[in-house]
Amino acid sequence: MSSESTYEAKGVTVVHGDALEVLDEVVGDSKVNLIFADPPYNIGKRFSTFHDRWESDEAYAAWCSRWLELCITKLAPDGTLYLMTSTQAMPYIDLFLRSRLVILSRIVWTYDSSGVQAKQYFGSLYEPILHAVKDPDHYTFNAQAIAVEAKTGAVRRLIDYRKPVPAVYNTMKVPGNVWFFPRVRYRMNEYEEHPSQKPEALLERIVLASSNPGELVLDPFAGTFTTGAVAKRLGRRFIGIEREKEYVKIGLRRLGIRAELDGKPLQAPRKSYIRRNGRRETRGAKSTTGDLFGPTK
Repeated sequence: MSSESTYEAKGVTVVHGDALEVLDEVVGDSKVNLIFADPPYNIGKRFSTFHDRWESDEAYAAWCSRWLELCITKLAPDGTLYLMTSTQAMPYIDLFLRSRLVILSRIVWTYDSSGVQAKQYFGSLYEPILHAVKDPDHYTFNAQAIAVEAKTGAVRRLIDYRKPVPAVYNTMKVPGNVWFFPRVRYRMNEYEEHPSQKPEALLERIVLASSNPGELVLDPFAGTFTTGAVAKRLGRRFIGIEREKEYVKIGLRRLGIRAELDGKPLQAPRKSYIRRNGRRETRGAKSTTGDLFGPTK
């Protein structure tokens, strides 16, 4: 890859461009082991210079079908695709994928609320994720790598009397399809300036479960490059595509590819904190206390 908008270092690649336009250039067909796709949701958010709004749900679904067809051609025969979108749009995408891949799981990512969600209806506290594969008989799923504590065996110590010799239930299990991970907050070390950043813990489960060290992970809508940061830390190769230059800068810094761009240093967000007791103000300090106080206004 020699394009001026492509940056590479030690197994990780950042591509500045539109996924529909550059996917064929940056990766060959049937080469990707794991794809994590987190496109704009068509709910009106602002992503730097891009406004996340299509003229209709049908137009949004048609756009998704175009890049999904490309992604499927890039997926290895034993590869896995995880896809996120809004609750409103997911039915369209679900139906589209059923005729092309095998959907193994429909996952709910649920999270905490920082305030009142809604007053006249039930506010949303989750986002859906599809887990799909090309071949249901041959795909990667590293169950032990993502095992979690089983309350029945580890905490309640209940006995399984169905066995020939009664024994306590297993203390570890594969997670179910409802995942709780806190959203990324202003005070967290991983926070970047982006309206829909996904937490590293969420991507860690996906990367560990559905890829192996040395394999290739693709994120066609890289955003804050969380997928890449996790993939690199876990020893996977990575290609991330992002159309907004401001977010490309995040990827270059976060993946350790570049320390500057266009003659300017690439720096993590500078945060300001004001303690609630009003006695002390600290600006530009790095916090490790989580989302205790939230951002200043």
